[in-house]
Amino acid sequence: MKRILVIGASILQLPAILKAKEMGYRTAVADYNPNAVGVPYADEYYNVSTIDEVGITRLAKELDPEGIVTIATDMPMRSIAKACAECALPAISYDTAIRSTDKGEMIRAFEAHGVEHPWYHVICYADELVKVLPSLTYPCVMKPTDNAGSRGVVLCRSVEDVVREYSYSRRESRGGRVIVEEYLRGAEFSVEMMVVEGEPHVLQITDKMTTGAPHFVETGHTQPTSQPKDAADAICDLACRAVRAVGINMGPAHVEMILTADGPKMVELGARMGGDCITTHLVPLSTGIDMIRAMIDVACGKRPDIEPKFERGAAIRYFDTPKGTIRAIDGVDEARAIKGVREITFTHGVGETLGEVESSIDRLGFVIADGDSAADAVAACEEAMRTIKISV
Repeated sequence: MKRILVIGASILQLPAILKAKEMGYRTAVADYNPNAVGVPYADEYYNVSTIDEVGITRLAKELDPEGIVTIATDMPMRSIAKACAECALPAISYDTAIRSTDKGEMIRAFEAHGVEHPWYHVICYADELVKVLPSLTYPCVMKPTDNAGSRGVVLCRSVEDVVREYSYSRRESRGGRVIVEEYLRGAEFSVEMMVVEGEPHVLQITDKMTTGAPHFVETGHTQPTSQPKDAADAICDLACRAVRAVGINMGPAHVEMILTADGPKMVELGARMGGDCITTHLVPLSTGIDMIRAMIDVACGKRPDIEPKFERGAAIRYFDTPKGTIRAIDGVDEARAIKGVREITFTHGVGETLGEVESSIDRLGFVIADGDSAADAVAACEEAMRTIKISV
């Protein structure tokens, strides 16, 4: 039986594990955590960290898989790129993996290729921060160059904010670098893409919701976009140019941008499928495209089916996370019975104590729904959330 190597066994990777098995592959997973959610669902488990490039490469040589994949996580793309290069498997180059996972290298690539982006400064040391302070305009955003899930992201409204929050952003950076950049005002979007034989294809545009300042944690996503055709065309054009700028020539891409008064400008992108169930759930619900299957096909050197099958609405909404200890969660069964509701998941449970939402891991849980239109899907999510009572 042919084998697929899935990098990571967290809840994010479970859809890839299950889809690969459905497609007839033997699934091997690599994760530092033997108790990860996906381990029991895989055929083989290997105790190797997803970001251990040498270890993943060694494992790939040993297993000789048809392809190597991951979903919705950035840094493992470096391991995949290195391992695939060593094993002559289809994948982006290692240089592209770096540009797709380091926000400093990424925005430099945008700049070099004329891709619209905010002004920026990459800061390696505190004394460099001091030097750029006089040139900053406010508000601005500071974040690590090499993390995700809104970790270390903060809005700064003054010099004092930048100085005070620098250590917060730097602490969340693996390499100790942060980027200070222009605060872009406008509606937020992500573009879900698949690059086939060097050609980027837009599968869907997602309208995004966040908590706003100071940490901009995502609270909901809706497909298709509510933007008119001219704005949607500009969004798609920017996404395609951004993907080419960093060198993504195959596989999925998740591109994030803001539609400013001057047109769309890039925030960042990943050479992987989007998280928050956007590409694993919303894209199939709104288009009929099985993006996980397409990703696996590309990773195995096959041409994927990315033709839309229909046009529907899909949405995910995250619960308002209460501060305090969760005492009870009631009404879930009733909410699941609401027309259009596809999934209700809680990532924190009774007995856990929750505080400020500073990153995606702090969120309580979510509802996914679909409908004939985006508005129908959103309405189903909101009805389900009203039905569920959370006591703290």
